[in-house]
This record gives sequence, C-alpha cells and structure tokens, in this order.
Amino acid sequence: MEFPGYRLFDVLAYQLQKFPKADMLNAKTQGQWKGYSTAEVQKTVNRFSAGLLKLGVNANNYTPEGSDKIAIISNNRPEWIFTDLAVQQTGAILIPIYPTTNPLELEFILNDAQVKYIFVSDAELLAKINGIKNNIPSVKAIYTFEKIEGAQHYTNVIELADEESLQQLEKIKLQIPNSHLATIIYTSGTTGTPKGVMLSHSNIISSVFFSKISFPFEDAPQTKVLSFLPLNHIFEKLVTYIYLFSGISIYYAESLDTIGDNLKEVKPNGFTTVPRLLERVYERIMSKGSELKGIKRALFYWSVALGSRYDNNLSGGFLYNIKLAVARKLVFSKWREALGGNINFIVTGGAAASEKLLRIFNAAGIPVYEGYGPTENSPVICINRKAKGGMVFGTVGPKIEGLEVKLAEDGEILAKGPTVMQGYYKRPDLTAETVIDGWLYTGDIGVWVNDKFLKITDRKKELFKTSGGKYVAPQPIENKMKESRFIEQILVVGPERKFVGALIVPSSTAIKEWMKENQRPFTSIEDAIHNEAILNLYKEIIEKYNQNFNHVEQIKRFELLPREWSIETGEMTPKLSLKRKVIMEKYKDAIERIYN
Repeated sequence: MEFPGYRLFDVLAYQLQKFPKADMLNAKTQGQWKGYSTAEVQKTVNRFSAGLLKLGVNANNYTPEGSDKIAIISNNRPEWIFTDLAVQQTGAILIPIYPTTNPLELEFILNDAQVKYIFVSDAELLAKINGIKNNIPSVKAIYTFEKIEGAQHYTNVIELADEESLQQLEKIKLQIPNSHLATIIYTSGTTGTPKGVMLSHSNIISSVFFSKISFPFEDAPQTKVLSFLPLNHIFEKLVTYIYLFSGISIYYAESLDTIGDNLKEVKPNGFTTVPRLLERVYERIMSKGSELKGIKRALFYWSVALGSRYDNNLSGGFLYNIKLAVARKLVFSKWREALGGNINFIVTGGAAASEKLLRIFNAAGIPVYEGYGPTENSPVICINRKAKGGMVFGTVGPKIEGLEVKLAEDGEILAKGPTVMQGYYKRPDLTAETVIDGWLYTGDIGVWVNDKFLKITDRKKELFKTSGGKYVAPQPIENKMKESRFIEQILVVGPERKFVGALIVPSSTAIKEWMKENQRPFTSIEDAIHNEAILNLYKEIIEKYNQNFNHVEQIKRFELLPREWSIETGEMTPKLSLKRKVIMEKYKDAIERIYN
C-alpha cells in the first residue's frame, strides 16, 4: 500500500494548507489555557531550527552515526513538539528520554548516542543532568523550557536565528530524505541495557497514514484531544502526528494528577492511555460508588453488573437493552460527565487491557479501543475498529492496512512492512536476531480469533516451565485475577517450582470498605494483609478465578504485599509494565515464603 513521501516536519505546511488552526497546541500556564496557532508554531519551529544551525547542528550526510543527536527530557508540553520539529528540520536526530529514567541509564543513553545538546523541562531534571554531565564529554550545552536562574532558556536558541540561517534552513529542508532517521528511541523494557530503536521519517509516516485509514476520525478539525502519556514513547508520539495530520487540536494535561480536572475543562473528544491508568479511573469510580447508600448504591452495582455482560457484537435481547438504556441514563451518564462529556474514543495500548473493563466502559457509552504494537514497528500492528463488527473484546483487533502479519510455528507474532525499524543503534547483532528477511519478530505470542482479530496471549520470554515440565503463561492469569476489585497488582511466579504462586498487591480501598462492611477495625494495610479474615477473603478470590485455568496454571499459594509497585520504586517501566526480574529479585524472600 502506498503512503505519502512526507517527512514528519512536513505536517506544518500540510496543516497550514488544509486546516490552519488557532489552537493547534495548547497548555495551561498560570491557571489559563494558552493556545498556539498553526502559523505561530511554524514560525517558532523555523526560527528554532535556524538557531540550532547557528549552534553548528547538522546532519552530516544523513547517516545514523554522522548526524548530530539532540536529547529531550521533559513532560508533555508544546515546547516538546517545537523541539521535535525543529531538530528534524536540521536533519539532526532526536533522542527522547523518559523524565523518570535513573541517572545510570540516562548516562548510558547520552553517551551511547553522543548527544550534543540537551533540552529539559524543569529545575529537577536540570539538576539530574548536572549531576552526570561531567561523565558525558559530547554534551556542549543544556537548555530549559522553564525559566530557571543561571540556566540557558530554549528561547536563547530561537534568538540566534537570522535571515542567513533561515535561508540556509529552507535549502536543508528540501534535501532531507524521508529515509533519514527522525529519532532513536531507547527502550529499557523489563530487562537489560537500553536498546536504541532507529525510526526513520518514512517508518513513522507510513504508520501515521496506515493508522489513519484503519481508524479514521470524523469532523477532525473540530476535534480536541487531551495528551498525557509520555511523548518520548512512540505510542503517544505516533498519535500526536496522527492528530496533527488530521487537524485535531492537542491539549496537554498539567500532570497525571490533574487529568480528571483537565478532562472537565477541555471536554476532549478522546485520548490515549495505558491499561493501568484506565484501571485507576475504574477504581476511583468504584470507590465513589461504594460510598453511595440505599437505592443509589443498589442501582450503581446493578449497572456495573449489567455492563460486565455487555457484548458489542451480540444483542443481549430486548429486556437487556432496555435495562442498559436505563443504566446509561441514570448511572453511566455521570461517568461520561466525569470524562468531560464528549468522549467518543479512548485508545489503549502498551499492555493487555482487562476484558471486564473494556466491556463495562463500552457498555457505559465510553468507547475504548485496544491496539497493539512495539516500538520497533513505529509502533502500530493492530487496532480494534469503530466500524460495526470491527471490535472483539479481549483482542487487539485486526491488523492495520498496509502491513503483513503472521504467526510463527510457536505462535510468535511477526510483522512486515514500511513501519519496521531501521535496526538497533550500534547493535547489528540484535538487529539480525529481531528482523529476519524483512519480518519483525516481536517476541509476543498470539492467536487469531475468527481468522481476523489478534489476541496476545503472552510474551515469549515470560513463558516459564514448572519443575514438572509444564509451560505456564503468566499474563492471562494476571489479567483475569485483576478483574477482582481487591487485586491492585499481581505477578505470577513459579519457574522451576512445583506449582504456580503469586505476589499480590491488594487494593487498600477495597480492603478498607470490606472491613468496614464486616465490622472489622482497619488500622493499616500492613496489619490488614496479615489479618486471617483478609487472607481467607483472598483465598476465596483466587479459588474463584482459578476455575478459568487448567490445574497446572492455578495459583496454589500467594503472598500479600503492603506497597504498590511504581516507576519511582523501580518495579515498573515508564509505560507502566511490570519489571518481572526486578520484582522477583526484590521480593525473593516473599517468594521463598510461598514455596516453604
């Protein structure tokens, strides 16, 4: 399938020609939303690029090794996009890094990429860089987006632009091939040294236009979205360019803590998220529901139970549909209002979403579409569709247009097309293992449902064998167990052991409510997880969900843990996936208690 030969930065001229906007990019400053028009963004980006040229930034024959590298470490904000586009227009390569990256990993990435200039958002990140900059000889200067005393502001670069550099820029832009690298994204994953995934303009552009065909937006120029997933992850970066090439206005949430307030202020038509954040929204809704009394409480739980049986492809019958209409009017309408009242799409990816949550949200009239794809594929491979019959809960949908997708003999998902990465930076050995004859070996295991919809069953490396020689796939077990409101997080363990066990982080909110309802005093979560009644409650929950699995896959024993796993404490990746090896090492004593 053909796709336009654009470079990513061509989106500025594209939008200016097709749908110039007054609110292309938007952010909240000093309590007020400030919008940047398409024309304003283009002018800023051009002067930013010209300033970089004055600093000596160049593409050096457009090779991955020769082109200058510019790093950005920042929260989502318009300046992130200014920097991305400005760097692209010089032919240099952007190195986006998660703000939460630890100093050792940060130092490795900056040295591996030989980064020349770094742009950071705030004083905290500036201090982090200053703490390691003496170990990074390639770095010439650090600039900040917020004004910080003693630091160089990013506008200092913009101010370097003059007529000569602006004219030079126009010539350079014409020369940049779409085969040139737009970015190198370092993926830490759940183990090992970060790997730099090399993505060209054509890699990302093909993914943008194939995705737009597969998941079109109606009345795009009137559409608004809220952005809060980190832009340094390819998922949010890709959808940003889908938005921009579709004429959709982007509003940046102030932080993860303000998403609820920002949704009510912006009233967006959609957003992207990861399942963990969707789970938190659901947990908050359920927590508020538990505070209701009498008929309101009964109606709330009746509606949730109704929603959990929802099937978008099968009618529940006349009576069910009448009941659902009542639930949507009396209960679910308040859920939609809490999300701003205008949501007509939420796209989730990055990890498996709970099928129960998908059913309930879609029943509530909040359409959630699950998709899938690794960084190495720019990233989209599959997505559920809006069209009738285009979505099956529990799957990541059909493959997007323009790609070939097949399963290897062992079930590994393989993808082929113009979206497949150029390789891992400085790692031809890893590249040769991952891309064979043009096929990307994803490392994910899947099956086809109805010969069309892809279902991810596990990560190839996460399958383990018990001491009895039986293979166990932990993800389906974990996803099923998390349907319980009492289970916040769970990690299935058992490699080379006699049986399957689990580390469980309970929901403190659910435990508090249960103990209150059962007239038991709650002092702390640390005390509660040793309470015999609570332990018996969790045994019942495990036994209930164990019925969905073969005997060898059933959890026989578990250990409750008092603290939630997080990025800050090191057990989760920045895209909120569990770091299995880290957790198993950190909680090896708890695991030993399971097996002793």
